[in-house]
Amino acid sequence: MTDWHQRESYSYDRNVIAEIRRAANTGIYRIRGWGAKRELPTLDDLVLLGASMSRYPLEGYREACGTDLTIGAETAENPISLDIPITIAGMSFGSLSANAKEALGRGANAAGTSTTTGDGGMTPEERTHSATLVYQYLPSRYGMNPDDLRKADAIEVVVGQGAKPGGGGMLMGQKITERVGEMRDLPVGIDQRSACRHPDWTGPDDLAIKIIELREIVDWKVPVYVKVGAARPYYDTALAVKAGADAVVVDGMQGGTAATQDVFIEHVGIPTIAAIPEAVRALKDLGVHRGRVKLIAAGGIRSGADVAKALALGADATSIGTAALIAIGDNDPAYDDEYRQLGSAAGVWEDFQAGTDPAGITTQDPTLSSRLDPVIGGRRLANYLQVLTLETQTLARACGKSHVTNLEPEDLAALTVEAAAMAKVPLAGTSWIPGET
Repeated sequence: MTDWHQRESYSYDRNVIAEIRRAANTGIYRIRGWGAKRELPTLDDLVLLGASMSRYPLEGYREACGTDLTIGAETAENPISLDIPITIAGMSFGSLSANAKEALGRGANAAGTSTTTGDGGMTPEERTHSATLVYQYLPSRYGMNPDDLRKADAIEVVVGQGAKPGGGGMLMGQKITERVGEMRDLPVGIDQRSACRHPDWTGPDDLAIKIIELREIVDWKVPVYVKVGAARPYYDTALAVKAGADAVVVDGMQGGTAATQDVFIEHVGIPTIAAIPEAVRALKDLGVHRGRVKLIAAGGIRSGADVAKALALGADATSIGTAALIAIGDNDPAYDDEYRQLGSAAGVWEDFQAGTDPAGITTQDPTLSSRLDPVIGGRRLANYLQVLTLETQTLARACGKSHVTNLEPEDLAALTVEAAAMAKVPLAGTSWIPGET
């Protein structure tokens, strides 16, 4: 038995001590990729209530369960039509290799869903292999031009991201090659920090004007989304709707990033499980929930169970980023020896900012990026998306639903008091929702 004086402190465990020493030695804050690693309430803290006596289940694989979704039908000449309620989140060329962007496009295309450009502009590889491509319009404006806007199938105005609400992204100099620098109008090899707010508007009234401007640029042909990092999701969602968004993307703090301050990743924003109900409340108060404005939930979506629970909480679709990278080969155990040479290991490597990814995904090194076959990567992503969809349908049928978006909070129970309070569903075995009479 360990003596009391040899026990590790809860407040000052070895990780805290190591970070204090690192900060004292270097005088700079820590930058990394991936997402939050602290323990947070997740969708795992909810369970679905399958049909028994009081509900009637659908027969698996024999009775249809729809998964399709349309975005922008009321405002856009060419609305987005998705076969599945799972999209690929914005991840830039620069943070990812060209082969990785191509793989994401191929996989999304095969599954009948959309992919998203991310910061830094549109690459030919991505446009060619993505049947449905959402163009992100970010504060940095890197790579933005009207011609590419007109090539897109939708526009996503990014106000914030789940890993860093209120903060801008980073791209280290070692990943700014000649091609990346030319697309972003940046000097090669120099660290870049994206802006945290748009340069030409300061609030929701200005955003409404900007959305009209974007619609005019594309001749009102495509939908416009607004993406917010989950911090104040009720008000942010309401303001995005008032500004004219066709869809609101709410990104919980479990969302990943290519690079930002560690203190942002771990301490800013709220969990996805808490963000979705607040966004839904705003949509309901404005009378547009499951109607004109769609809600896309992001941040830590990993399985069909996560998708089903997000839809049951009121989202119309979900978006994945980190999971998609893992599907195409990120943190591949085949490269474990090389990850260990970098001071990490497969499954925990997080230094996306370094440009040294052995799997060839978060790098601009031509030798490393050539390791990722975009055809094979795309096939793997398509397989993964198929599994997520089948799992979501299986759970929806078990709850008696003929379409996955018919899932509702009544199909959920919480396993912990905090999950019940955040998700606003009853604690399992009770009718009690903490904080509500």
